[in-house]
Amino acid sequence: MGKKNDKGGATKAGKAAKADKIDRIGKAEYLEKLAPLQLELNELARWLQHTGRRLLVVIEGRDTAGKGGVISAISETLNPRQCRVVALPKPTERERTEWYFQRWVPHLPAASEIVLLDRSWYNRAGVERVMGFCTADETAAFLQQAPAFERLLVDDGVLLFKYWLTVDQAQQEERFAERLAEPLKRWKLSAIDLQAREKYADYGRARAAMLKATHHKHTPWTLVDFNDQRRGRLTLIRHLLDALPDVSVPETSIDFPPLGHAPSKERFDGPLKPIKPFA
Repeated sequence: MGKKNDKGGATKAGKAAKADKIDRIGKAEYLEKLAPLQLELNELARWLQHTGRRLLVVIEGRDTAGKGGVISAISETLNPRQCRVVALPKPTERERTEWYFQRWVPHLPAASEIVLLDRSWYNRAGVERVMGFCTADETAAFLQQAPAFERLLVDDGVLLFKYWLTVDQAQQEERFAERLAEPLKRWKLSAIDLQAREKYADYGRARAAMLKATHHKHTPWTLVDFNDQRRGRLTLIRHLLDALPDVSVPETSIDFPPLGHAPSKERFDGPLKPIKPFA
């Protein structure tokens, strides 16, 4: 009798697992779909140069959600002098005494620039709140001030987009395990990450309060499913491009005249010699 129940339970569990299975996009298909989006991102960069507009993109989400991956997908084909990634470390003792938003102000975009925030001032509504790094009064003050601060940016002409990358706990656990097993990814694990595993529900409640207080018409949040990170990257980039006006700017024509002589070879005169090529 017990054996039959065990089998039935396993069947139910199997069906549940099958229902929760993610329709993941393959790497080849992902790269094929990403390529035209990256061309459009370069068109966007030219449009910003042409118009002098400023673009600020806030990327937020739980640990392992995929913030770094989507930021790389956006920035990897853009001019690093125009597109900057900002990922601030924990505040110094002096910074802890500043107005909370002050440490981000120097990193805001100037004319024609793109700034991608890998986490942002919303640390106060998430990590700091859940882990007890700030007081309840400090959190309440932040939730009141953030919409006003962002309204000032938008009123000054900054194109501000806020994305929250959603990930289920089962996927988060799988990614934590992958980071632990992969030496090249282990640097991504921290003591805070390990504690966060036990606070999934607390982070959920903090996020709900944050969205309720800071989702406004002039600075809305956009939630993107990142249980499949590749599909999530494509979704976010497509949304960002579609949310901006027509960014088509004619590309400057560049012609290479002939050298007029045979190509020269690199010379190594003097005491320095090149090292042997990697075998």
